[in-house]
Amino acid sequence: MSERNLLSQYPESHSTLSASEPTDDAPTSAPQPLREAVEVSMQRYFEHLDGGDTTDLYAMVMAEVEAPLLASVMAYAEGNQTRAATLLGLNRGTLRKKLKCYGLLEKDSGLLEGDAP
Repeated sequence: MSERNLLSQYPESHSTLSASEPTDDAPTSAPQPLREAVEVSMQRYFEHLDGGDTTDLYAMVMAEVEAPLLASVMAYAEGNQTRAATLLGLNRGTLRKKLKCYGLLEKDSGLLEGDAP
């Protein structure tokens, strides 16, 4: 199993900062706070490493969290980068750079709906 798959086994939730963790007792469980989901994922990741080493763990984890965060905020802001940047507390230029990094900008025009050049 790849490193990214180990961290991405929770269903994506774009409406709350929680994730549901499957349990043996019940097919569905109450939403789990994002912080706990990360802790559980990291524990599972280290168990799968089985004493092995890894590199760039911080960058890998941040990319797994940042990409869906940006996509969710852009959807909430209806594609408006200025509004999304304000919601995130980022400069619009920084947001555009991150969107481009994760392939979240439209390829043809380089703009998302609702923004001026």
